[in-house]
Amino acid sequence: MKNQIFMLLSLCGTLWIASCNSHGEEHKEAETTFMVTSPLTMDTLLTKDYVSQIHSIQHIELRAQERGYLQKIYVDEGQLVKKGQLMFKIMPKLYEAEQQSAKAEVDFAEIEYQNTKTLADRNIVAPNELAMAKAKLAKASAELALAEVHLQFTEIRAPFDGIIGRFHVREGSLLDEGDLLSEFSDNSKMWVYYNVPEAEYLEYKAKVASNDDVIVHLLMANNKYFAYQGVVETIVADFNNETGNIAFRATFPNPEGLLRHGETGNIEMRIPLKDALLIPQKATFEVLDKKYVYVVDAENIIRSREVTIAAEIPHIYVISEGLEKTDKILLEGLRLVKENDEIHYDFVHPHTVLSQLDLYAE
Repeated sequence: MKNQIFMLLSLCGTLWIASCNSHGEEHKEAETTFMVTSPLTMDTLLTKDYVSQIHSIQHIELRAQERGYLQKIYVDEGQLVKKGQLMFKIMPKLYEAEQQSAKAEVDFAEIEYQNTKTLADRNIVAPNELAMAKAKLAKASAELALAEVHLQFTEIRAPFDGIIGRFHVREGSLLDEGDLLSEFSDNSKMWVYYNVPEAEYLEYKAKVASNDDVIVHLLMANNKYFAYQGVVETIVADFNNETGNIAFRATFPNPEGLLRHGETGNIEMRIPLKDALLIPQKATFEVLDKKYVYVVDAENIIRSREVTIAAEIPHIYVISEGLEKTDKILLEGLRLVKENDEIHYDFVHPHTVLSQLDLYAE
């Protein structure tokens, strides 16, 4: 009886081990089936992000043009002001007196000139005296014009439609010529400046025709996109020798006045790429700062191949050298294989792979 029990237990153990081995072989077989795809050639957009500074299309300082006490402020900080609207007035008493004195001199010189002209017409005085009287009248008229200009300088008016900034003075302040009163901005359009490295500048010039409008987008500080697109209108003349960058300037419409001078944000510049060769980033591995992929040959043998990355898009690399669109590359399990391994694989169409990269991303 003991022998029969022992034989029965031995048989059960053998069957259990065989079953485990069978499941293990099936599991091993499943692990050795890899996903393989090919590069995809298509037109796409390369998005570059740059930190930017936002400036009003016109931003000026308002300064006192004459010395005196600030008599009146007619506007408030942040107010929208129309062109020609009176904003500040400096106490004009002294300049009014100068203007009246100059006007009196003009009246006197005019009378003297007319009298001298009457005498000259009768040949009573020499022509030189008439010329001197005329010159005296011209001098008095010039001094009157200068006094009137000084009087006009006591009124600070808006040179264009804009928004008044913070006041640096208050009513009653004693001002010297050149003292800062406030800042004034035209925010109907905004200039957004961003710095581009030299290599990216050269790529931009190679890909974009000079007569093409380059559209950019502005990501504001609240991580939301500005409602209007901008157009790159100019590139400054010189590179910054310290940073190796050159400044681009994009112009954005600002009809609601949301953007203000001095804000910051990120510019997204989208550069078109024609017939770009695309592969998933997860299909690459790195050795000593160089990128490689595993290429599957006709005998299902994998061989590593170095590739050159031309650009980077989320989850995708744009390849400039190292691959052809007919090559088959290993998509997953790169750490489970080594050079010259023979593999079993399932081919996945590259369109399917790229459409599901967010699902496949590791």
